[in-house]
Amino acid sequence: MRALLLPTAAAAAALLLVAVTGATAAAADRNPAPDGSPLIRVSHGDPYADCTIGARSPDSVVYPGSEVEPYLSVDPRDSKRVVTVFQQDRWNDGAARGLVASWTTDGRTFHRSTLPFSLCAPGGADFERASDPWVSTGPDGTVYAGGEGVDFTRSTRSALLAATSRDGGRTWQNLTTTHVDEEPFFNDKPSLTADPIRKGTAYQVWDRLDNDPPGPGSLDGPGYISLTRDGGRTWSRARPFVDTSTVPNTQTIGHVIVVDRRTGTLYDFFDRITYSDDLSTVTEAHYAVVTSTDAGETWSAPTTVARDTSVPEVDPNDPAKTLRAGATLPSPAIDPKTGTLYMAYEGSDFSGGSFDSVQLVRSTDGGRTWGTPELISPQGVPAFSPSIAVDERGTVALTYYDLRFLEPGDTTTLPTAYQLATLPHGDARRRSERRISRVFDWLQAPFAGGYFLGDYQGLVADGKGVRAVLTETHSDAPQNRTDVYTTSLGTP
Repeated sequence: MRALLLPTAAAAAALLLVAVTGATAAAADRNPAPDGSPLIRVSHGDPYADCTIGARSPDSVVYPGSEVEPYLSVDPRDSKRVVTVFQQDRWNDGAARGLVASWTTDGRTFHRSTLPFSLCAPGGADFERASDPWVSTGPDGTVYAGGEGVDFTRSTRSALLAATSRDGGRTWQNLTTTHVDEEPFFNDKPSLTADPIRKGTAYQVWDRLDNDPPGPGSLDGPGYISLTRDGGRTWSRARPFVDTSTVPNTQTIGHVIVVDRRTGTLYDFFDRITYSDDLSTVTEAHYAVVTSTDAGETWSAPTTVARDTSVPEVDPNDPAKTLRAGATLPSPAIDPKTGTLYMAYEGSDFSGGSFDSVQLVRSTDGGRTWGTPELISPQGVPAFSPSIAVDERGTVALTYYDLRFLEPGDTTTLPTAYQLATLPHGDARRRSERRISRVFDWLQAPFAGGYFLGDYQGLVADGKGVRAVLTETHSDAPQNRTDVYTTSLGTP
């Protein structure tokens, strides 16, 4: 699996949120997917093209016009009201010039609003770069956005930030720094979940890495939480809610909360990783879940969900070419009618440890016990970055990138496509699959610790089925290497 050694705070990125009305983008491109669904481009232009802030060193490379690592949210009252967020202008050594939102009221025509999470944005927050965008919409239509901000040259700060929109993503208010640290602490991989039944309540969770004193043998990475009860106007003091101090050199990563709409129970999923004394190798890793029955005030002890068997993400024909996708990051979902829990993830159980596939586990007893992993992506084909959602009828949907179009001996391109698999009521025997993107060359993506489409993509239920958001590359376009697309998909 991919080692996640503690980064220095000088290797961080800036992320802050505040309200600003963005310029309206041009009419969204319509690009039919192979199954006939309209694949709509939501990234238009580059609002940060003229920004010169953020270079860490002469070796820092920014990829202008690149949009990566998208996420999305759908208004539960109106499936046509969608907000997507993504990184804009990725740097090779961490984060991006800033974050951008793209919103629609008709499900088809998207408009841009700049998220001032960094100094590159108009009226932006006092951080040099921004990263890890996330978005979630509450039952009253309030949109919560969150992410991470860090400095590279002026300080060693890393911060968690949040903001809200009450007009569907046009403007953003209530900018809040939910937590900030200096080195040797580093905050990483935040997500944000609006409670679907408690109006005005949302949860931001992340891992807080501690390497104090600096050096081998002293890593600790508990899970942290901050929450709001007043629609994002104020957030609680950040506090640990998943402990890692009992096992030396252990961290968490990839915290994501899902909520059972029937009972109000919260489930936080994450990966728990333990390193050797010198922090050079992973000695044990597994996914786990903790639960809360009082809206995030108290949490259970962790329950193991599945072993993390992910291996390095590479070009199969040229392993020296590293990729960067969703290894170590769980994607959970819950059936809104039955409460069945699902978690999708990258693992190598079905390849004998040779490469990652998309795997699925489930629990029918509130997360107390979990079944054995099931293979979702095609046998014998590397697959990456799974996202999962469950629609109102109990159909489980998963999206992922795979390399089925890669020919043996091809070391100059990496043909990649985005797939949708559906499992009626979670039944893998009734699995169907279809391609929802064009075939594109992954090796055209920005290089940031690997050819980078994002550590995650997004998939949510939208009342009629599911809506996906994904990144594609363009060939021979160094000023526009990637774009972000969305589509609404029916589920059988």
